[in-house]
Amino acid sequence: MAVTDVAVDGTHTATPKTAYRAGIIGAGFMGEVHARAVRVNGGEVVGVVASSTESSARAAHTFMATRRHAGVAALLADEEIDVVHVCTPNYLHHSLVLRAIEAGKHVVCEKPLATDPDAALEMHQAIEAAGRTGVVPFVYRFHPMVREAREKVRRGELGRLLLAHGTYLQDWLAGATDDNWRVDAGMGGATRAFGDIGSHWCDLLEFVTGDRIGALSARSDTVNPTRGGHRVETEDLVVLQFETEAGMLGSATISQVSPGRKNRLLLEVSGDRSTLAFDQEEPEKLWLGKREGSQLLVRDPDTLSGAAAEYAQVPAGHPQGYQECFAHLIGDTARAIGGEHPDGLPTFADGLRAARIADAVLRSSRARTWVEVDR
Repeated sequence: MAVTDVAVDGTHTATPKTAYRAGIIGAGFMGEVHARAVRVNGGEVVGVVASSTESSARAAHTFMATRRHAGVAALLADEEIDVVHVCTPNYLHHSLVLRAIEAGKHVVCEKPLATDPDAALEMHQAIEAAGRTGVVPFVYRFHPMVREAREKVRRGELGRLLLAHGTYLQDWLAGATDDNWRVDAGMGGATRAFGDIGSHWCDLLEFVTGDRIGALSARSDTVNPTRGGHRVETEDLVVLQFETEAGMLGSATISQVSPGRKNRLLLEVSGDRSTLAFDQEEPEKLWLGKREGSQLLVRDPDTLSGAAAEYAQVPAGHPQGYQECFAHLIGDTARAIGGEHPDGLPTFADGLRAARIADAVLRSSRARTWVEVDR
């Protein structure tokens, strides 16, 4: 679906060979992020459906949709839509994705793919059987400095991997009166802090290192037992230890109640030769440490590896960040629909993997013991 053209300044830009025609279900923040990414790639937001007729109309205007649809059934029946983006509360993902696949659509589904691993497996099997492309937006993979970190591991620059640790910290639910649909286990799933953001951390770990968490021990806590007058059954924070299949040890702290921390996804990986660290709040940098000294690498297409430079959308010194990650995700989704195999595109298989890790975290926390992650 995409071809590479040479721009007037000599850089390479992806341009669509055929239109990327999207329908979006869900009109919140994430739906708008998806819509922007579609348009940046030269695609068309054909339609958007929200929770009411009024919100659908507002979203259609905001997202610059070219058509109006009465509801989900009408959107899925529209032959002008090739790709359906599911950006709804988590409990709706399973049914909407299966309906979209049955309608013959490719699907981009927000994470978590499903609220339990059995549902995620069914979705993965359905998209594979249909021969369609299914993508889950683990978008932090698309930071150029994350790609650079991955290349350094691939090239053996860290040596034998020994230790990985980090955090994903937010504060948007730090107050006892802060509330959101994700807090409700019926809408968001049994795990909230880990399912929402811990899944991103684990995906980044496995993406960068090429290694998988084999077993883990998790503890969780619900700091605010009530919010908005209702009892809270989902966790506010998780601390976990893990061992990978290759024998690397690690730990991670996940929190949505850490005052002052807005979106601090930090991953540090140490080998027997060097260490690297990536902080999503400073995405233009990658720290590389060695015993004889350390370096702070910056995003510069002229000095990055080819795998990283491919995702450096603007020249050095011109910041790029979260929205650009989504643009690259959609660009690579278009390439996959067109028959290419973009390296690192997060698929439904990765969504299933995340669901299995989340399930292991729940099982471990409840039993207060080490558990193996289902392969």
